Amino acid sequence: MSQPHVVIVGGGFGGLTAARCLRRAPVRVTLVDRENHHLFQPLLYQVATAMLSPADIASPIRHVLRRQRNARVILAEVTGVDPSRRVVALDEGELEYDFLVLATGATHSYFGHADWPTHAPGLKTIDDALEIRRRFMLAFERAERQEDGAARRAMLTFVVVGAGPTGVELAGAMIEIARRVIPRDFRVIDTSSARVILFEAQDRVLPAFPAAISVRALRDLKRMGVEVRLGETVTRIDDRGVSIGPERIGAGNVIWAAGVQASPTGASLGVPMDDNGRVRVEPDLSIPGYGEVFVIGDLAHVLDERSGGTVPGMAPGAIQMGRHVARTIASRAKDRTDTRAFRFVDKGMLATIGRGRAVAAISGRCIGGWPAWVLWAFVHVLFLIGFRNRLAVMAQWAWAYVTYQRGARLITGGPKGREGT
Repeated sequence: MSQPHVVIVGGGFGGLTAARCLRRAPVRVTLVDRENHHLFQPLLYQVATAMLSPADIASPIRHVLRRQRNARVILAEVTGVDPSRRVVALDEGELEYDFLVLATGATHSYFGHADWPTHAPGLKTIDDALEIRRRFMLAFERAERQEDGAARRAMLTFVVVGAGPTGVELAGAMIEIARRVIPRDFRVIDTSSARVILFEAQDRVLPAFPAAISVRALRDLKRMGVEVRLGETVTRIDDRGVSIGPERIGAGNVIWAAGVQASPTGASLGVPMDDNGRVRVEPDLSIPGYGEVFVIGDLAHVLDERSGGTVPGMAPGAIQMGRHVARTIASRAKDRTDTRAFRFVDKGMLATIGRGRAVAAISGRCIGGWPAWVLWAFVHVLFLIGFRNRLAVMAQWAWAYVTYQRGARLITGGPKGREGT
């Protein structure tokens, strides 16, 4: 009798964790992803802001699983799932499974504004990060040649929409670059005059964090020079800037960090979903009516019994879900019944704001400043995959801390949409 076939769709934190945790299970594992690499998304903003190179935070999936004999990797696009036939539809062919783990994550949500992505890229992939970096660095180059004062001010105005962790980290990094890293690189413009404006529709930054953390983060952002506007919603984005109701702000670059929605793959399951497209799963993370199909990570709507809310769409939750479904599948592959409910363990939240500035909420304690920054750095290096990546990131951070320089300030790639003019 052949071993059960486990198909895992998605090589992010949840999917890759599930695959690795099945290395000793009596199963065959096939991991399917449309990219050939695992991406450490929490540090993606540092690629976008020229601190790190893409290879520092990404690892080829085949290399990660090279020693796992029961696993293979397929580079393909999943177009749908048929649970009744136990088949995953690919861009070329189909893949049968005995167990399925869907971990396809989330994408940007522009709240129905189909034209905004062209003018305001989001940050989910390496391509996104490189495009943001290109537009950001190109804005200074073009401002150096611009003689019109009003046009130059617009070019050096950067708008970040959304003050969650990604938006806060991007805004802090951008103002640091403009005021600390590149002022001596230009002869005509004063890069320290650049404006970074952070918009948030809610009444505080980092809304998912405790209120005390939000207060600390807001104070740090303002001290660094970021203009923070709370309780204001962007109503229009075009190639010249943004509108907030009747107010108009000319901006050379707009970056979207305001909303996410689940991958459309979940819709093909034909089961209930929430307003953000996340699949409502059973307590053991399987879907209603199909106990062999599991949904994890940002694609899953998982209730947290302790908090009464949903498990946050962050790396720790996805990793814990990946481990849980791997244990469940391994048990069932050995003809054991395992329907244990998933229990989320909240290990805290971290966000960095700038050099020596960060915030952390751990076990009910709120930490800020240098201690939080050191903790943030340690945790992120710890969770990176591969010794080479850990060493490279630590070396880059150390160099940047001592010299105030960033070594990845390259303008590469062709234009995608507007070019920051």
